[in-house]
Amino acid sequence: MQKIAVFVDVQNIYYTTRHTYGRQFNYRKLWQHLLLQGDVVTAYAYAIDRSDDQQRKFQDALKHIGFDVKLKPFIQRSDGSAKGDWDVGITIDVLQVAESVDTVILLSGDGDFAILLDTIKARHQVRTEVYGVPALTANTLMNSATVFNPIDEDFLL
Repeated sequence: MQKIAVFVDVQNIYYTTRHTYGRQFNYRKLWQHLLLQGDVVTAYAYAIDRSDDQQRKFQDALKHIGFDVKLKPFIQRSDGSAKGDWDVGITIDVLQVAESVDTVILLSGDGDFAILLDTIKARHQVRTEVYGVPALTANTLMNSATVFNPIDEDFLL
């Protein structure tokens, strides 16, 4: 049975599905789909903590499905801009897990992860899959993945 590790850039998936489809991503359907492919041994969902009740319910739902939810505080800068991405955290976790699994699955459209996928494929001969909204996923990321899975109607609530 294939060992699978899943890494979800929650903010990226939320905003890309909302922008493109006006709908939310269906994490439960993804989980059911992944269980047909193998054994999910690691599943991280990376999110920004804004400390509101609706967000806590969503995070609890992710935990109930099987994800380990990692939170980073939302930071509002004095100039009005905001900070709160998980790129470095996701990268470190992927690098730590890649040698012990058969497949690494990343949910994101961020092209910065292309070099990460190239690295783990070369170093660990791991299969890589990306799930992303096609119109908002970087071509470099799609090209770096062994398989690109478009997020479309099938994966939406």
